[in-house]
Amino acid sequence: MAGNSQRRGAIRKGGKKAPTVGSGGQRRRGLEGKGPTPRAEDRPYHKAHKVQKASERRSGGGRPSGGRKAKASSEVVAGRNSVLEALRTDVPAATMYVAGRIDSDDRVREALKIATERNIPILETPRGELDRLTDGAVHQGLALQVPPYEYAHPSDLIDPETPGIPLVVALDGITDPRNLGAIVRSVAAFGGHGVVVPARRSVGMTASAWKTSAGAAARIPVAQATNLTRTLEDYRKAGFFVVGLDMDGDVELPDLELADEPLVVVVGSEGKGLSRLVRETCDQIVSVPMSSAVESLNAGIATGVTLYEVARRRRR
Repeated sequence: MAGNSQRRGAIRKGGKKAPTVGSGGQRRRGLEGKGPTPRAEDRPYHKAHKVQKASERRSGGGRPSGGRKAKASSEVVAGRNSVLEALRTDVPAATMYVAGRIDSDDRVREALKIATERNIPILETPRGELDRLTDGAVHQGLALQVPPYEYAHPSDLIDPETPGIPLVVALDGITDPRNLGAIVRSVAAFGGHGVVVPARRSVGMTASAWKTSAGAAARIPVAQATNLTRTLEDYRKAGFFVVGLDMDGDVELPDLELADEPLVVVVGSEGKGLSRLVRETCDQIVSVPMSSAVESLNAGIATGVTLYEVARRRRR
């Protein structure tokens, strides 16, 4: 760490001490006492951290099975702007890593201030370890470890005591985390109760998705489905109607008569749309009417428009 390198640099050949030039340890003292000490498993150069990572690799990285709650792998946000933005938007964080002898600027000082106020452990880390931790990304001496997201189970979104008519959004083939974040935000804005994402070949709740949700991810549960088609069938058995969004719909959105019923809105990817099995599971396919000059809408925008119309019809 910085203290060790300073001591080594303060000794000349022959064992004589040389006068120390520089900050006099002020930067190091400025980083001390900034929150609880991170667990051994969170320190990238600690043996316990390496043992934990090896165990995760052997167990398949925490892949969900049996419909239980599943965790995504932890994520590291790298770079001063990215770390500061994540902290400003209350992205959950396990540890903030700061390079030894970092050249502090306003971004670093604000990041340290926010992390201290949120009791996020701050760990001074050798630059070589930061390079490894961020997989060679440009970290500028600052990185933030985001803990695995705790997904709900799809059945958790079926709660008869929840006020309002049930409204759930399911994603089919969405891979952009910004789309997921925007959809979570729309669900919160228009009275939805949750979002369902498939466990495979789908976006998960990353730091980018959390930031795009603008805090809505703290209020709206995101559930992970091992098999999306089977999950939709379970919702139908529970009394939900399942409608899919697609350009070639059976009905246009303004004519959706199922809006007043318990509803699952399924959103496909912008390029491929709904997968065959998911499409066959839907009770109705709905299209958003738009100008012929526009081929398709972004998944996040299409979802927001649909949820607005559902909310409008329910208020009427």
